Amino acid sequence: MDLLAAGVREALRLLVSGDAEVVAILLLSLQVSGAATLISLVLGIPAGAALALLRFPGRTLVVSAVNAGMGLPPVVVGLFVTLLLWRSGPLGAWEILYTPAAIVLAQAVIAAPIVMGITLAAVQNVPEKFRLQLLALGASRTQMVGVVLREARLPMLAAVMAGFGGIISEIGASMMVGGNIKGQTRTLTTAMVLETGKGNFEVAIALSLLLLVLVFGVNWALTAIQQRRVW
Repeated sequence: MDLLAAGVREALRLLVSGDAEVVAILLLSLQVSGAATLISLVLGIPAGAALALLRFPGRTLVVSAVNAGMGLPPVVVGLFVTLLLWRSGPLGAWEILYTPAAIVLAQAVIAAPIVMGITLAAVQNVPEKFRLQLLALGASRTQMVGVVLREARLPMLAAVMAGFGGIISEIGASMMVGGNIKGQTRTLTTAMVLETGKGNFEVAIALSLLLLVLVFGVNWALTAIQQRRVW
């Protein structure tokens, strides 16, 4: 309990003092996870909607792959992205390994299946009779898809929350592709691992509390939007 109390005091000290290193780590975590979430939304929402509305051979296999991807281990993604970005790898010419861009790429790969799967479920939850009725009233397929997405927008906010929550707190992929370089690729989670390994438990607890506050704050804002629209 004394150690935990010391961690809380350290977290308050870091916040009040505006520690430059902690602020930089916090901002980098927000930037990379925010960018990765945005990419996953751009890719995952159209793909999830298409899977929900289209019927084609092998669809069940694709849906199964998406559902499996929702639980994809971050370390596996980290290894895969590292191999892609390695100097001799297919994307080695990009020269972004051990940079924030590499972390964004890895986190987007983790979040995209989550967004896709939740979007798929949300769109499928819109009654098929409603979609057929829109087409019968003369709506084009593009207009029908737009209306269906608007109808599913509230459940789809859960996709944003799940996608962001799944990557802001992951560590395996960020550590592997980012290298945990001070001032460049060190995020809240990788910094926590580093400080724990050094025995600086107060600092590690402080960083974990900051991460919890960040996750809660983002989810509280999104939940407020979701629940306000419900009522």
